[in-house]
Amino acid sequence: MCTEKIPLILLKIESMTRKLILPLAVLTVLFQGCAQNESEKKETAVIKREQPKVEVTFSLNDFLAENKDLDAATEKVFKTLDDTAIVAQLIMPAVGRLGQTDATIQAHIKQRIIGGVLMLNGTKTEFTKWIKNYESLNDSIGNLPFLYSADAEPSLFNRKIAETPTVKKANEIGSETEVTTCADMIAKELNDIGINYNFAPVVDVATNKTVGYRGFGNNPSNLIPWSNTFIQNMQSHQIIATAKHFPGHGLVSGDTHKSLQTIDGELKEIGNYPELIKNGVLSIMVAHIAVQNNPKYDTKGMPATTSETIVTKLLREEYGFKGLIVTDAMNMGGVASIPQCEAKAVNAGCDIVLMPIDAKKAHKDILDKYRKDPEFKKKVDASAKRVIRMKIAMGLLK
Repeated sequence: MCTEKIPLILLKIESMTRKLILPLAVLTVLFQGCAQNESEKKETAVIKREQPKVEVTFSLNDFLAENKDLDAATEKVFKTLDDTAIVAQLIMPAVGRLGQTDATIQAHIKQRIIGGVLMLNGTKTEFTKWIKNYESLNDSIGNLPFLYSADAEPSLFNRKIAETPTVKKANEIGSETEVTTCADMIAKELNDIGINYNFAPVVDVATNKTVGYRGFGNNPSNLIPWSNTFIQNMQSHQIIATAKHFPGHGLVSGDTHKSLQTIDGELKEIGNYPELIKNGVLSIMVAHIAVQNNPKYDTKGMPATTSETIVTKLLREEYGFKGLIVTDAMNMGGVASIPQCEAKAVNAGCDIVLMPIDAKKAHKDILDKYRKDPEFKKKVDASAKRVIRMKIAMGLLK
């Protein structure tokens, strides 16, 4: 073989290799791009699931009662859900001028990461339209129907939902008859819109300027009887009523919207709750308030919303509350800076985390812990079942 021809042969081979490598590289990039696009499509694709239905008719009165049929219906619906949908039942963002955009909520629905929506500062017209659209989307995807909430307290009602009849502020109401009239008017508007969950009444004492004018506490002897009248009236209209802000916001000086507030020593307002619980209030909201210098109920510098001592040991076990426990808004200064605050609230015993700063992250944080921690999983399952039970009792799954 002639050795001087070898370099020429090598050059030809190198040239051919280059010609082959370039198309192969292009094909590789194209293939990777296609694979990535397919992966993204799968991640964002909306998979149609069959929305579970319940044949037996229940009412709100059945929620707290011993009812084997309702127990069985709840278990049946729960077993149709994957873990994504189970965790979603616990998350309730807001929509409206002070909440997320309509487009963001629709995206959350398609991602199956929420179980309800707070209607926050908007008009009756737009809230009615949005709820109708959300339920149509839920039905098309197979999500469970939502709980739709509002801060429909007498003192905030007309500010939170425009285009509604004017009602007296709570601290301006002068008789139990006026309480009933006010509750009737609010309930009618909520029913018209499709809102089925009212974060009212405020049962704090009237001292704190942030919450004082929002309750019936100008005359302390009226606070619990009138709150009970409001609750019973609201729930007679198939709307969940909520006593707030547990364990008591009336005797702290500051504003939990801005920062964590503290009860120093005795819990002087928890006595407002036992009678309301006994009379069947269906929901209680927990405040972002710490407790210190109290050997039994100290929250160790954390807000009550993340304290198992307050939520589970006091409210659930000592007071025997069996309804829905909802946090105050999780974007408030009293809690928002705590890492994974939503998961901590669920671990404390809260059933619904309200207005997380980032609903998608909150869902992921809870779901990740759900998949790794068996004890946490039990808590999430129990909360999800309470939410599902409420949805069935309201007739949302008929």
